[in-house]
Amino acid sequence: MAILQGPLWGRGSARVPGRPASILVLTMTLGSSVRIPAVVILVLVVGGCATKPRELMPTPLIYEQPGGKPLFDRPTERSTAVDLLYITDRGEPTPEEAALKLPYGETRGRRLAFGSAKIDIEPPITWEQLEHQSQLGERTQPINLQLGAVTELGTYPPEPYQIEILSTGEAIRAPEFQKRHDAASRSLRAEIARRLEVSPSKEITLFVHGFNETFATAAFTAAELCHFLGREPVCAFFTWPASHTGNFLISYTNTTESAQYAVDHLKKTIRLIGSQPGVKRVHLLAHSRGAELMLSAAHQLLIETIAAGQEPVERLKLGELVLFSPDVDMEIAAQRITGHISDPDLITVWSKRRLPRGLHGQLTIYTSPEDRALLVARILFRSRHRLGQITADDIRPEGQKFLAETGKVNLITYEGKRTDLFGHSYFTTNPEVSSDVIQLLRYGKRLGEPGRELVQTGPVTWEFPTGSRRQDQMAQTRTKDPFFIGQ
Repeated sequence: MAILQGPLWGRGSARVPGRPASILVLTMTLGSSVRIPAVVILVLVVGGCATKPRELMPTPLIYEQPGGKPLFDRPTERSTAVDLLYITDRGEPTPEEAALKLPYGETRGRRLAFGSAKIDIEPPITWEQLEHQSQLGERTQPINLQLGAVTELGTYPPEPYQIEILSTGEAIRAPEFQKRHDAASRSLRAEIARRLEVSPSKEITLFVHGFNETFATAAFTAAELCHFLGREPVCAFFTWPASHTGNFLISYTNTTESAQYAVDHLKKTIRLIGSQPGVKRVHLLAHSRGAELMLSAAHQLLIETIAAGQEPVERLKLGELVLFSPDVDMEIAAQRITGHISDPDLITVWSKRRLPRGLHGQLTIYTSPEDRALLVARILFRSRHRLGQITADDIRPEGQKFLAETGKVNLITYEGKRTDLFGHSYFTTNPEVSSDVIQLLRYGKRLGEPGRELVQTGPVTWEFPTGSRRQDQMAQTRTKDPFFIGQ
């Protein structure tokens, strides 16, 4: 029996304030002959101010001076604060959350709201100081993120929208609700247009967080990614009612269902952003449990667009889809990604020989077999594979060949030193990994090109040079599934 202490699922390095949790790991018997590891989480995901400042993520290697690329080489607003666009279906904060000055809580809101969230730098420094410190491997003064002014700019009507029955017996949306919906969409589009006007890249990045995140912590991650993308795109985040308090088992179960609840709202958000006039590309980023939410929303949009007889890449303008430490079952992820390929009856407006294109770019999945947070999820769900833990060894050669033929999927494994407590947030806490993300999103570099010289381990699988393939594999039990190897 062993006790592990530390914040779960959020960014859990020692340098980041978090909520401690206690995990009791033991073995239990299910049924008459099956013995599996089980995790009992003792009641704690305890207190601590959710809006405490967070230290800015380490400088990605690509920017480290001397010799690194300049962080800001195109005109941007020279304000130390990061101004994010947020879209949320979180409800009102509880009294405890309000005391922490959180604008939205962990309950489910029956409507979409949107607005501006400012992330301030503490202690206050000049732009020149921020730029200098942001390119140092070892900073000489603290750079902390703090949630600043949050301004709600609009809300959609409460759901479900009311209906009216006409004299003919037909049902329509109540005109007042339709009017309010249209007004909210116009307001959101106007805000996006305002931000696009000053964006050097005319692109939008939309980040979706995972479990055990508040509005503030989700905003911190979105802000530091935006900062190290040179503040060039319109930076937005979709924040959903992920639980962050109470008994862990109950909290995680509730979060799983809240992610399902949020799928339609994220789908509406992506649809509106993707159809925004003036936007060049929309890049979708998701972490942990947010990856399942993102895959579900993207899958539904793909089906919706195909059914409408439209080419998804033209309608939605999706560029890169990037999943960090995805907390989703491997088989479910595969179904979300390839399901339309196996449903020729769905594609009725094209020749059945031609498949619609979903992305201008690619689906990139960052994984780590040492991700401790996903190990807990794997045990709770009795899931053989969590997508965020697999490596090249877990994908059969015929599976790699199939994915390679699509030309749209890459899996990148990190097996180096853990840079946060649970090894779950390496995309921000590890400068080598974050540098690769920057090369992809900001500079459009493909794997194998200068700046992304990773080690190719299969047709669609890669690993960081500092990592090492697992030398002592567990005995593999092959299943009938033609793509994946059992564990």
